[in-house]
Amino acid sequence: MYQSLEKHSAKFHLYIVAFDDHCFDLLNRLGLESATIISLKQFENERLLEVKKDRTAGEYCWTCASSSIKYCIETFNLDHCTYVDADLLFFKDPSVLIEEMGEKSVLITEHRFSARYMQGMDNGKYCVQFMTFRNTWGGMEVLNWWVDACITWCYDRIEDGKFGDQKYLDDWTTRFSTIHVLQHLGGGVAPWNVQQYDFHSEDKKVQGKNLATNEKFDLVFYHYHGFHYTKSNTYSLSNHIYKLERNHVKHIYRAYGTALFTAEKVISAYNKEIVAHEVTDDISWVKQVPGRSLLFFLRGYYKNMYKKNALAYGFLS
Repeated sequence: MYQSLEKHSAKFHLYIVAFDDHCFDLLNRLGLESATIISLKQFENERLLEVKKDRTAGEYCWTCASSSIKYCIETFNLDHCTYVDADLLFFKDPSVLIEEMGEKSVLITEHRFSARYMQGMDNGKYCVQFMTFRNTWGGMEVLNWWVDACITWCYDRIEDGKFGDQKYLDDWTTRFSTIHVLQHLGGGVAPWNVQQYDFHSEDKKVQGKNLATNEKFDLVFYHYHGFHYTKSNTYSLSNHIYKLERNHVKHIYRAYGTALFTAEKVISAYNKEIVAHEVTDDISWVKQVPGRSLLFFLRGYYKNMYKKNALAYGFLS
């Protein structure tokens, strides 16, 4: 994600909260010119430490999202701060998305679920993936409200109209007067809505088209939700419930495979013992059936499972 920003953004600075010492040490050794690495010890305050013991690692990360924005704005005296999930890849300068805010102080993005995945609305209409807060009275009012809400309750379950840190956003457009909902279709494309679009590459840009309206747009970023490493040098591109077309793999997922391959080489130069987080055995699902296994061996992929070299090196038609 950092490298994609470096490639496409004329001016940016990334503040990264490292949630363990290994991550903090390695990121510092990489010497990223446009990044500030923040240790957990620097970031955590008494309120966060108090609720940490009651939450899983994942729930605590969600709890910290809003506080990380507040920390950066106040510690580094920023006039605005955009929260970005780590599993994004940028295809264009995201400043075009922030400019769309106009005079508003907070930018949020919808999930824009495809019809077949509308049950995802139970987890929230909006996605905590790319959110901008301006350091104004209105912006900080929203941010402080969200920080307090997440510290009070932030769990991986649906309860009393809440879910994690995310469903809190559902009523922001009526609760607050300074919210802008992103309209640019190129911001927030993800496994749960990519079925609505077709893509092609032109002049080193990825351009999309809404299949229902024929509206065209430049892809700004893609959210690789659910992408993870599995055994046997294989990637799982997303949760198996999401249908990905060959068009999506060719124009969007290949770029991520290539970017990961490049990042792995850079990281390996500093620490050859670093391994991917939570390598799963999802590939066993393919190997359980001889027909699936044969197709995977011959083609390098089966549904959302792809061999690393097939994705990264572009062995795709």
